Amino acid sequence: MSETTSAIIVTTSIVAFISGFGLGVYAIRGWLISPDLAAERKAYFDDPIESEESDIDEEETLLDHAPNWANGAEADRRQGLRSGAGAGAGASSSSKLKVNSNEECKLVLVVRTDLGMTKGKIAAQCSHATLACYKTLLRTAQNAPQSAEAKVLRQWERMGQAKIAVQVKSEDEVLELMGRARSLGVTAEVITDAGRTQIASGSRTVLGVGPAPKSVVDAITGHLKLL
Repeated sequence: MSETTSAIIVTTSIVAFISGFGLGVYAIRGWLISPDLAAERKAYFDDPIESEESDIDEEETLLDHAPNWANGAEADRRQGLRSGAGAGAGASSSSKLKVNSNEECKLVLVVRTDLGMTKGKIAAQCSHATLACYKTLLRTAQNAPQSAEAKVLRQWERMGQAKIAVQVKSEDEVLELMGRARSLGVTAEVITDAGRTQIASGSRTVLGVGPAPKSVVDAITGHLKLL
């Protein structure tokens, strides 16, 4: 192979490399597409459109419609995070609760099926209700370590933290069950939705009843069908 041929090959390779590199840079920066496509591309990156799935994920991974435990009950009611009348009253009537040290304690999650919530939505709302009931009970137990609430909490944790999901078809049923539970000294917390995706703002979605002795909880929710 002559020196001239070698020089031509090397020169061609260098020119091809530089040209390819330049075209790549131009393509990445959008200089080689039409003005219409460039405008569309800019609009997309400036204001991306979120999918329905991302909207749901954002709502269901944040506790934005569960009680804000940094606030008092009154602040939660103002923000729509608790139901109005009697919110947080589960602890006040707890002296009526009788605890047998050998009896299983459980938490029942009462889900409204008339709202048409998806499985993921129901799971998120049940998680909120579980956490709400636990924190309500824990707060009372910390203030009174020898109280019935403290015994219930220890017993529930020791025996596997049983949780049962049942169903109702109206808000009236939720409120009736909440009143009945609190009249018996059982913790009862209802979750109010923020209304960002699937259902109307202020909808009461899930009621948590307990943890409390199984016999007491069954007297409140034992007639309801499993979810």
